Amino acid sequence: MKHVVSGDRNAYDRCIFHVFDHAGRAVLILGLGVYPNAGVIDAYATLRLGDRLHAVRASDALGDDRTDLSVGPLRITVDTPLKRLSLHCDPDPADPGGLSYDLTWTAEFPTLWEPHHLQRRGDRLTLEGRRFVQAGNVTGVIRAGGEELRPTAAQWTGTRDRSWGVRPLPGEAGGRAAEEHRTEGFHWLWIPVRFDDRFLMVVVQEDADGHRSLNEAVQVFPEDSGRHDVQLGWPHTDIRYRPGTRHPESAVVHLTDPARKPLELGVEILNSSPLAVGAGYPPATDWQHGSWQGRGWTDRRVYDLSDPAAHPTAAYGVTDHSARFTLDGRTGHGIFEHGSFGRHDPSGFADFSSVAP
Repeated sequence: MKHVVSGDRNAYDRCIFHVFDHAGRAVLILGLGVYPNAGVIDAYATLRLGDRLHAVRASDALGDDRTDLSVGPLRITVDTPLKRLSLHCDPDPADPGGLSYDLTWTAEFPTLWEPHHLQRRGDRLTLEGRRFVQAGNVTGVIRAGGEELRPTAAQWTGTRDRSWGVRPLPGEAGGRAAEEHRTEGFHWLWIPVRFDDRFLMVVVQEDADGHRSLNEAVQVFPEDSGRHDVQLGWPHTDIRYRPGTRHPESAVVHLTDPARKPLELGVEILNSSPLAVGAGYPPATDWQHGSWQGRGWTDRRVYDLSDPAAHPTAAYGVTDHSARFTLDGRTGHGIFEHGSFGRHDPSGFADFSSVAP
């Protein structure tokens, strides 16, 4: 978007892609955002391979051409709207072993509107977002750390999410609303899953007492199937956490089909990538989306994820887990995005220090 209806500095227009193999070895997360009232465009890519997280970030002054989805070495090209996109990261001339990729993302299912997302602190609207999500396959090449990965449609999955509206940018003081309306707890699940014959999307956001402010569970079918979207009720999730953490290891999402038949979406976590490390999501300490870094800023680095204590803020941000899913005899693959901070009564978490026994 070039002009938005509001002068709110937090106006944004952003996308995210998840590219991951079905064996759980690699998770590539990339995205690009524009912030019209802040005059910033930025992009990022992170690849988890083993305990190494390879990251590339770039930021610049926003230009006039909104069809130019590129910043620094990172570029997204819309080849066929809602059908095929090209994803590209130039290699680093100073480090040939750094992260680079050249990928084609191809849709297998139509886009799905996610519920209108609203969030307030006191009476102030702090977040208003519209989103759509889509699943498909990815082919091409990814290079990092001296390795070359070649995604195939059969062994890799690609999901993407596009959102726009108002979302907090760094650098703004919270004032009275932040001081008098402190968040007691936040629990979040965002679960896009690609099966061979359907795409399943689950979204849940709950407050400290379990009050649900966002809820969706829908099945989407290929465009040529002639089948309508199917709602799957009010999802409830049982999560098995790694002892002493809030890191999920497996889960069961309880759904209900239109005939009121119970369905169980089984979740087996394969790999994990914390968005607060490398990808610029709060509470990242080295770079966050929409922050002005000056013209032509590019940053490349490799994070060691073998020691969680080295990244203490990651536990207070959302983590994207690639996962294997089962549903009614089918096996699929997708993302189990999870964040749980502070009190959450349904999970038995009493405060920000609470973890699974």
